[in-house]
Amino acid sequence: MVGQRFLEAWTEQPAARGWRVTVLAEEPRPAYDRVHLSALFSGSTADDLALCPDGFLAEHGIDLRLGDPATAIDRERQLVRTRSGTHVRYDVLVLATGSVPSVPPVPGADAPGCHVYRTIEDVDAIRAQAETARTGVVVGGGLLGLEAAGALRAGGLDTHVVEFAPRLMAVQVDDGGGAALRRKIEDLGVSVHTGAGAGGVLTGPDGRVRALALSDGRELPADLVVFSAGVRARDQLARDCALPVGPRGGVVVDAHCRTEDPAILAIGECAQAADGRVYGLVAPGYQMAETAARTIAQPDGATPRGEGFTGADTSTKLKLLGVDVASFGDPHGTAEGALDVLYSDSRSGVYRKLVIGADGALLGGVLVGDTEGYGTLRPLAVAGKPLTVAPEQLVLPAGFAGIAGPVVLPDDAVLCSCHNVTQGAVRAAVRDQGADSVAAVKKCTRAGTGCGSCLKQLGTVVKEELAAAGVSTSTGLCEHFTHTRAELYEIVRVTGVAGFSELLARYGTGGEGCEICKPTVASILASLGNGHILDGEQGALQDSNDHFLANLQRNGSYSVVPRVPGGEITPAGLITIGEIARDHGLYTKITGGQRIDMFGATVDQLPAIWRRLVDAGFESGHAYGKSLRTVKSCVGETWCRFGVQDSTTLAIELELRYRGLRSPHKLKAAVSGCARECAEAQSKDFGIIATSAGWNLYVGGNGGMTPRHADLLAADLDRDTLIRTIDRYLMFYIRTADRLERTSVWLERLEGGLDHLRAVVLDDSLGIAAELDDLMERHVGGYRDEWAETLADPERLRRFASFVNAPGTPDPAVTFVPERGQIRPARPGEAGHTLASPVLVAGARPEVLTP
Repeated sequence: MVGQRFLEAWTEQPAARGWRVTVLAEEPRPAYDRVHLSALFSGSTADDLALCPDGFLAEHGIDLRLGDPATAIDRERQLVRTRSGTHVRYDVLVLATGSVPSVPPVPGADAPGCHVYRTIEDVDAIRAQAETARTGVVVGGGLLGLEAAGALRAGGLDTHVVEFAPRLMAVQVDDGGGAALRRKIEDLGVSVHTGAGAGGVLTGPDGRVRALALSDGRELPADLVVFSAGVRARDQLARDCALPVGPRGGVVVDAHCRTEDPAILAIGECAQAADGRVYGLVAPGYQMAETAARTIAQPDGATPRGEGFTGADTSTKLKLLGVDVASFGDPHGTAEGALDVLYSDSRSGVYRKLVIGADGALLGGVLVGDTEGYGTLRPLAVAGKPLTVAPEQLVLPAGFAGIAGPVVLPDDAVLCSCHNVTQGAVRAAVRDQGADSVAAVKKCTRAGTGCGSCLKQLGTVVKEELAAAGVSTSTGLCEHFTHTRAELYEIVRVTGVAGFSELLARYGTGGEGCEICKPTVASILASLGNGHILDGEQGALQDSNDHFLANLQRNGSYSVVPRVPGGEITPAGLITIGEIARDHGLYTKITGGQRIDMFGATVDQLPAIWRRLVDAGFESGHAYGKSLRTVKSCVGETWCRFGVQDSTTLAIELELRYRGLRSPHKLKAAVSGCARECAEAQSKDFGIIATSAGWNLYVGGNGGMTPRHADLLAADLDRDTLIRTIDRYLMFYIRTADRLERTSVWLERLEGGLDHLRAVVLDDSLGIAAELDDLMERHVGGYRDEWAETLADPERLRRFASFVNAPGTPDPAVTFVPERGQIRPARPGEAGHTLASPVLVAGARPEVLTP
């Protein structure tokens, strides 16, 4: 990566004309993005990671020699010898040899089944072995180690992480952040072992890995071991030709990336910078590459122009096993007089710490579980200026009451640390160079083309600058669509487009779609009744829950929630659910939405469970979808002496009317039979409270981390008017809301707010009431139970197997232990059991189980 950035920076120098550039590369392909190496486990290809643009080498006359690395340097004759025996003369030599994985010197570390995690070839080898492995161990709990663990877990392996330090990501996070990260990762089913190192790799009679011995005497069974315990500078070429190296490795260079030999420079992970550090991140490497290009471009004896490289921002932001983690500035508060401002919520797995200097400046911080503020916090820390707002405002979650005030970044704040691009440079690109989008700013400044962690803040600055100039900005859903979600909804509704590919071809900007537009379009198609969500192309657009019509749980099992309208259930229905849970060994719990959840089902068990439920008259409760969940109710006037209306009957009617209604976000509702509000209707997306004269309708409420009290939309409505108003409210929300936008957020964003909503749904101010009514009637008339529809189609049922070539075999990674007369997922280190055991026929050859 750093070598490629040097080539780009060099070709930008006027002095580059007339030079001949030769690149000696060990790997069999041009430069690629190692930062996103783990994407190869989730469907990306080597071409997706490529960093060298088509035609770049030919355009600049660069001779790239793949698979032929340098093996020796003759400084006196200025020659480099390659592995093929070729000698290449140089006037200037740039070492960009990077680093190599650090493998602990333990017995058996080279046994078959042991891998490192550095190159595309390493990933290919790990993937190939993971197909037949059951248990994987990753040695190293740093950035790369946790990414490797995530890849193994995603491949269905029982995964362990071994870290010698007392916490995960010891360099980037503190004890509190490490504890929060560990909890989140263990909740995902990965076993974490800290304070212990690798003592040796144990092998079986065939010489392959069978276990990893830890330094504390324990043994972890393992079919596959990945060493990701850091890296060391690849400086052997420099050592062999007597160039000075640092005490901990790395070719010693000055601020202009020059070694002791004026004809040799070193950049990236193979170099020890002028501040005595070896930097293992891409951003410092890019800065060194640019420094080296400027240095070489100067006439002999001239002082290199521009600032030299004396150190770099080592901030990092990434998602590890689905957990957001960020570290910036001085996360450990090493400066004298530094104080911590902390927010920790172990229930939700959020940990946020800011380090504040004696002068009130933000020095650094750690974010785990919620990195929303990273784009603002990191530039503030790099700027090193006293904060203009209270630190508590920056550390508390959004929506926390009692603190207010805007956060303003100075123009010299660095937005993109990979390319050292300031906010001022971005604003200038928009203002002076006509860059009217993030893509255009990337071309002008290179901001956002490195690790990508600055993209959100970059987009905000671009929009602000364009707005200041009176230029309207794009509100497109993503890079593949210039339309908003609401506009795409209208396109599908009016044109009758039947699938994602057709919509992308006719109205998209190219490409294959992304994790933003695919599920969004899937939701739109489902909202408009475009067939079963698992049929054809639709099935490929769904996420992990909709993909199996059940909720994925922490240990890889699923929960099943049948619909129980209004919480009303017959004794026969209760008995059926109890028998199913008993026969399949499931954990049962009464939910907050007045129904029964059954936990612990494996993928292959789901159809059998659904069959019994459907035969007993139950249907999908859509707990897995962005759709209506429940309409909670009290018993109302039927039983309660305070009730003034029949809340249970109304709740059942509403739940059956809106069941399966796909929407931008989940929908929850409630009906209370009197003003005592036992059903908590005012904390729901729509809630109804009985009055002596009818029903009061409240909208836009929600519970959760940032609760919102619902607003009164209309009072004393009769039943027909109430239902018609809710119909229009829901369809107007589905029609105009943004992706993943709750009704509460939508209502606050809606221009004109509650008054406008009231005018639309009650007074038909937009003249669309008939359309909204028709859309709802189409939904009600076209509703089909997804479970029953799936059971009726053998093709749909084929996906419900833990192993495609051994249907009915339980997943051994899904384990449970008994607790309070039921089961729960086994915690890391606990000996658990699967819900069922595979039947082995004597003499039969076991098959390879492929997830």
